[in-house]
Amino acid sequence: MDSLTQIVLGAAVGEAILGKKVGNKAILYGAIAGTLPDLDVLASYFTDTVTALSIHRGFTHSILFSVLFAPIFGWIVSRYEKYKNFKNWSWLFFGAFITHPILDAHTTWGTQLFWPFDIRLAFKTIFVVDPLYTLPFLVFLILAFKQKRNTNKRSIYNKTGLIISTTYLALTFLLKAIAYKQFKTDLESKNITYLQIDTRPAPLSTILWSANVETKDAYLLGNYSFFDSQPITFINYPKNHDLLGKLKTNPKVKQMIAISEGWYTISQKNGNLYFNDLRFGLLNFNPDATNFVFQYKIEVDITGKVNFIEVPKNKKDGKKMLSELWTRIKGN
Repeated sequence: MDSLTQIVLGAAVGEAILGKKVGNKAILYGAIAGTLPDLDVLASYFTDTVTALSIHRGFTHSILFSVLFAPIFGWIVSRYEKYKNFKNWSWLFFGAFITHPILDAHTTWGTQLFWPFDIRLAFKTIFVVDPLYTLPFLVFLILAFKQKRNTNKRSIYNKTGLIISTTYLALTFLLKAIAYKQFKTDLESKNITYLQIDTRPAPLSTILWSANVETKDAYLLGNYSFFDSQPITFINYPKNHDLLGKLKTNPKVKQMIAISEGWYTISQKNGNLYFNDLRFGLLNFNPDATNFVFQYKIEVDITGKVNFIEVPKNKKDGKKMLSELWTRIKGN
């Protein structure tokens, strides 16, 4: 999830664990702990794109990280804070650390909660930025922050925020199931033979859902809103995996395919090959769109080394997508 959401979650967890003992400092340290796992993004400054992607939401988002580092941070804080209980500080950091990847596991990218085992949990029930999850949570956290340490109102406000956010997160599984059934029914009504379906929420919403449908030689991409009155329109994108040729056996290419979970197409433009990660869809809702959210130019240097260069996103496309998103949410 986005940084603000993780700060709010970490702060609320910190308050729940240690708020009555240290007051607003529990919120402060919880907020800090809630953001620490995302420091793995710094890997992009020291390594290549593929390696950085494989590291992201890896070790720092694991149970092992939480177990190992919570006592370390708990010990450090207990050394200089007036409240010296090492055990309770450790529980605060553990709570904030572990809830971070658990929340991230509900997004499309997912997380390697069981690192070093190569298992990525990605329930794909919530977008990385979802105001319906974050804003009510934030409001109740602010209300709790304004109360005195030992008042019942403070605890009630914080618990209410946690209950609302958790309930909404649970509800997203039901919404995903309804959308999945709708996609499946529509495909069957069109007599489309497919291998598998992958569904995910559209940006900023759990009202609009997107689906990737794998067929033998192509992927079908479609969107469904709970306000739709017309059948779903699926757009065909040829796999073009054969364009990779011998590159398909290259370790970096194989690693990239694994990261995308096999949901990718290859396109060619001006003699260059592009790797399109389908898991995050497109930047607009046009039927002929080809500007994927994550698109990488495949470069091969004179030594045969393969590099993936992420294609920069156009800000105009982002603004246009937000405009089109609201229109599409209201139904087709």
